[in-house]
Amino acid sequence: MPIIRSAIKKVRKDKTRTIRNQRRKDALKALIKKVRATKNAKDLQTVFSALDKAAKVKLIHPNKAARLKSRLSN
Repeated sequence: MPIIRSAIKKVRKDKTRTIRNQRRKDALKALIKKVRATKNAKDLQTVFSALDKAAKVKLIHPNKAARLKSRLSN
């Protein structure tokens, strides 16, 4: 356990960010599964937008987002 005040705050922030990122990843995975099952154009557009946003906030690598979009569009 850290002793320095700033390190204690960083541990708190890291826990919060980890939880937030995990929720975002789980939601993204659920969207991808839904699109793979249905192949609906509207759902596909939603997933593309979600992938772009995830790449923008560094949740996933931009190349991974591009790869998933390519594979889903086929």
